[in-house]
Amino acid sequence: MHILQICHSYYPPFLDCARQYAALFHGTEHHVTTVYLTGDEDEEVARLTCSDTVIFLGYNSRQVRGLKLGAIAKIKKLAEQNTFDFCIAHRVKPTYVALLATKLPVISVHHNYNDYTRYSRRWFINLFKSRLLMLGVSDSVRDDLRRDLKGWPSKRIQTLYNHIDVEATQSGLLTRSAARAYLGLAESSWIVGNVGRLHHDKDQVTLIHGFHQALSKLPSDSLLMIMGTGPLESRLKQLVDSLNIRDRVIFAGQVVDARKYFKAFDVFALTSNHEPFGMVLLEAMAADVPLICSDCGGGAEVVRDVGSLFPYQDVNALAMSLINSALLQHNPMTPTKKLKEVFSDEAARLKFWEIVNDSNLLIKSN
Repeated sequence: MHILQICHSYYPPFLDCARQYAALFHGTEHHVTTVYLTGDEDEEVARLTCSDTVIFLGYNSRQVRGLKLGAIAKIKKLAEQNTFDFCIAHRVKPTYVALLATKLPVISVHHNYNDYTRYSRRWFINLFKSRLLMLGVSDSVRDDLRRDLKGWPSKRIQTLYNHIDVEATQSGLLTRSAARAYLGLAESSWIVGNVGRLHHDKDQVTLIHGFHQALSKLPSDSLLMIMGTGPLESRLKQLVDSLNIRDRVIFAGQVVDARKYFKAFDVFALTSNHEPFGMVLLEAMAADVPLICSDCGGGAEVVRDVGSLFPYQDVNALAMSLINSALLQHNPMTPTKKLKEVFSDEAARLKFWEIVNDSNLLIKSN
């Protein structure tokens, strides 16, 4: 079997998305060709993509707007030169390219909400319904797709969770002591970790307020470490100053390969608004760090039954979750079992073929 995978770009998080789907075929005789529409050729990206063949078309974002005729022509030629069995396309633009350039069955993977809210998009995608399988990275994204694509069989709009190579992720983790030494954290400190873009969607405002409210009942040397950069950085730092907790909040900036250092945290908190999934939660699970997450979107699906959920933007509930986490001498919930059974590459591989075989899409079984 020969699989064509099309991605808009390899910028985070989409390099990992390409790796995830290539991993579905590891250990088989199936050949995966991954094509990046934008971005220059890069040997390290090719290695991390984990595909048999990686092709860089080299367009910039402006060049793949509109009809994307150049990309369509190149993909069409590639499809004519190879006997592909089906195509995996990530996001809307690569899906359009795959449908117009080939006659293949297309598995369209969706990582965000509102992809088909616009009538023009719904009209186009409905033309090709007979050879499409839609996958959302969470039930939340799947339900969003089903809302907009009324009349589609439920078997053609399903969930395949994001997933990780659990062993590789865990083997790359630094020990608690080494991670804290690298980040400049004392061994005795109690650390709340957060990793993500400093943006309204991630809602670090609620995180800071919740930490501030809980602080008097947390261990005396408690700290909040926020990794990431973004447009709200100045505003968040001003908020920290106004609450007079500058000595308690660390803005670490962009930390390369941040997941290596997750064992430095005593608890990981994600306060996002309707997060489509939340890969950082899987990385925290791999590090066996207790989880706190807002009860909305795909993030809640990851944390449910293995962590603490609080109502989105509820500062009081978040503060109580932080206090309860600090009071526990150990984490009574073990996320590793769920990580392996639901969010591992191996679990995703089995689920993928179950979905494909159930969908009635014209793809040969594995």
